[in-house]
Amino acid sequence: MDLRILRSFKVKTTPRWIILLLDMLIVLTSYVATVIADMYSLHIVTTALNTLFVGAIVVGVYFIVSYISKSYTCVIRLSVIEDLYRIFMVVVIATIILSIINAIWLAITHQELTKFWNILVIGALSFSVMMIERLCIKYLYMRMNSATEGRKRVLVLGTTFNSVFLANALKGEIGGKYLPVGLLSINPNASNSEINGLRVYKFDPATMNDMFAENNIEGLIFDAKSNNLMSSGFADYFIKNDIPLLAMNKVAEFEQDDSKSQDEQGISTYIKEVQIEDLLGRDPIVLNNPLVSKHINGSCVLITGACGSIGSEIVRQVANYNASKIILFDQAETPMHDIALEMRKAHPKADIVLFMGDVRNRARLEEAFKEYRPCYVFHAAAYKHVPMMEINPTEAILANVMGSRNVADMALKYDVYKFVMISTDKAVNPTNVMGCTKRLAEIYCQSLFFDAQRKGKKTQFITTRFGNVLGSNGSVIPLFRKQIASGGPVTVTHKEIIRYFMTIPEACSLVLEAGCMGNGGEIYIFDMGEPVKIYDMARRMISLAGLKPDVDIKIEEIGLRPGEKLYEELLNDKEKTTATVNKKIMVAKVKTYEYQDVCAHINKIIEFASKGDVHEMIYAMKEFVPEYKSMHSKFEAIDKEIENEKKPESVNAVQPNAE
Repeated sequence: MDLRILRSFKVKTTPRWIILLLDMLIVLTSYVATVIADMYSLHIVTTALNTLFVGAIVVGVYFIVSYISKSYTCVIRLSVIEDLYRIFMVVVIATIILSIINAIWLAITHQELTKFWNILVIGALSFSVMMIERLCIKYLYMRMNSATEGRKRVLVLGTTFNSVFLANALKGEIGGKYLPVGLLSINPNASNSEINGLRVYKFDPATMNDMFAENNIEGLIFDAKSNNLMSSGFADYFIKNDIPLLAMNKVAEFEQDDSKSQDEQGISTYIKEVQIEDLLGRDPIVLNNPLVSKHINGSCVLITGACGSIGSEIVRQVANYNASKIILFDQAETPMHDIALEMRKAHPKADIVLFMGDVRNRARLEEAFKEYRPCYVFHAAAYKHVPMMEINPTEAILANVMGSRNVADMALKYDVYKFVMISTDKAVNPTNVMGCTKRLAEIYCQSLFFDAQRKGKKTQFITTRFGNVLGSNGSVIPLFRKQIASGGPVTVTHKEIIRYFMTIPEACSLVLEAGCMGNGGEIYIFDMGEPVKIYDMARRMISLAGLKPDVDIKIEEIGLRPGEKLYEELLNDKEKTTATVNKKIMVAKVKTYEYQDVCAHINKIIEFASKGDVHEMIYAMKEFVPEYKSMHSKFEAIDKEIENEKKPESVNAVQPNAE
């Protein structure tokens, strides 16, 4: 038959009812074959009515067993081993049932429905022909889909069973986007052989680029099991040679869903272009932590800054832990509406309270605490943009310091069980206003806890510190993506600047766990992994977009921004850490302060901020947090002013006039 005619009849998959019908026809045919064999070999003649009766029983048993076992539901073009197993089990179970029915019929009527040998023959014939049926359908699908026009020629990483399965599934996919032409082996002893019709190519960095070019290979596909290998630096071999990388998100059930279109259910839909987040080496997170579940399940939780990057993810995770009530406290109207719609769809049974308010408004904040009496408070509301806060320092104090003080005070007043403040690595040896405001908030919450503890209060105040989160509002990765999409240039502040990164879900899961494990007074820091050079990240993102750095997209160095430093620290030089049960969470040993002294200084700083007296405010901040040294900022002048005031005045000796 002309293949062009076959291809004109392309369908998504063979409908399930057709497979089931064909299977039953095969069973019926096998039974009829045994009847005919009996007639010609043993001269046994049965009436048409009896033949139909026994045939109905045989087909009925096979139908029921097939329907229950779903042996007809596999996508045939993707499955062989699973089909073999399911059909074998159908035949075995049906044979046993028919044998039991035959024995019961013999005991009642003293006459067999059919010979036991015939039952075995029916099973053997049915099994054989069903497998031939599926192989024929698979062959037809592959022949119908043998055209390669418009499909990207790719290699699949690895020579394992999963790699071969993935390559064959992509190869046989109707309307697929990718055409696997081979497997790429990283085993140095691998030979240039074939596996299941797929050529095996050896990985050699020296000749890899030529090999891809000579064979017109347009990309490399790898599955989730190779993520660690790729994030350890292996991906750079391909990125530097402008070879696109494609990640397989999910190799799970390839079962037909008639309610979905081909694009929705095809294996190609599980393949995506690799993003920079995939290559930063973060381990998978655990979202079913029993410690967190024990605390959050059935509890009332209030989250400030609930519409921000961190706050909204905490909302999602708290909902997953079945909190009894979740109060979303935020001043952003549209984001509040958006997350409300999201939660209504994802967690329709969750009791979500939308509470518009500003943490700087103490009276409004108290309304929320008084009405809902939360058991857990996660304080994520803050201004975090370093250059913006350097320009608007008084707002940073009012939001990050006064706002945090307001929330902490309400938590103590209304007997909250745990208050968790989310801080930043920029609070360590701060070089900018934002970092110092977060350090002041840390100091206040910690000193408040120790003072309250002495007075017999039970509220536990806990602080968590971590670095940058991937994809958060205002972070560098979304900025780079926009710059690349618009044709560049991509701007970096300094070629040597480095940052720590973790994913938003990971950061929030650690916040929840640290908050639940803490007893009060701790400042927890998270294992942020290895630092990443921002300049290298920019180059990798350009390459992953299929472009060449400094050729298609320029990278410009624009200089450090006000308050920015080359590297972030998670701990002050004088601080030490102690381990916890989670290797990713450590407790920082930090200097503690007396609550009354902290209040006096913070009240003074807030008073200056309220009056708009920036100079006196910054001066007071630097006096109270002496490690705060401005960098690339106009406030460096205040550092010099303080330094000069600390120097002893020199006494100028009067020299005699030698005349």
